[in-house]
Amino acid sequence: MRTKALLYGDMRFQYKYGFYFLYFIFSVLYVSLIFILPEAWQEKAAILMIFSDPAAMGLYFMGSIVLFEKSERVMNSLAISPVKPVEYVMSKLLSIAFISTLVGIIIGISAGILSNPVSFILGVFLGSCLFSAVGLTVAAGITTLNQFVLATIPAELIINIPAIAYLFGWKSSWLLLHPGVCIMELCLNGTNIVFAFFILLLWTILAAVLTVKATAKSFRSLGGVKL
Repeated sequence: MRTKALLYGDMRFQYKYGFYFLYFIFSVLYVSLIFILPEAWQEKAAILMIFSDPAAMGLYFMGSIVLFEKSERVMNSLAISPVKPVEYVMSKLLSIAFISTLVGIIIGISAGILSNPVSFILGVFLGSCLFSAVGLTVAAGITTLNQFVLATIPAELIINIPAIAYLFGWKSSWLLLHPGVCIMELCLNGTNIVFAFFILLLWTILAAVLTVKATAKSFRSLGGVKL
């Protein structure tokens, strides 16, 4: 019940502060760009756009949300409330994943790459949860936007480089152990989607567990004292 209330509150917050509007603008820009590009480029361009949505936008949006809550002392209130860290984390991940998946579906339909809707949706949804979890973990231990941006640069490089290399032809089988590559495989409806799904699911669960621990630690240390 608390998770449901938190999720509703997070979605209201994101709507109020323009997250939905920003995603709408990005969706229009992405779809417009797809139709402008040559047909031979459209599939790869669409996959890159879909991948960048949970990997980049979700990660940074999550950081901005958490930093805003810290500045407004929302986290302090939550720390002394009955809300558990796992409920807080689940609400955050699901609220961002909902928008990312919706945008991904719109781009996928526009580009005509939605050949397997189930694997596509799973790839975008789990990818969003994973990368939002990374953003939340980083944001839990910092206090300024500059710190957050610097701290997420290595994560962005690790996430993006193998996945982009895989998309453009580096098809080594061991790369499927990388979560970003798994997202690409699921969205492209590749030949290893079952394996990619389970690997991505494991990475997402691991990231969520680490995020819950980081959030619990942040709750305990708010204000410089142990609660």
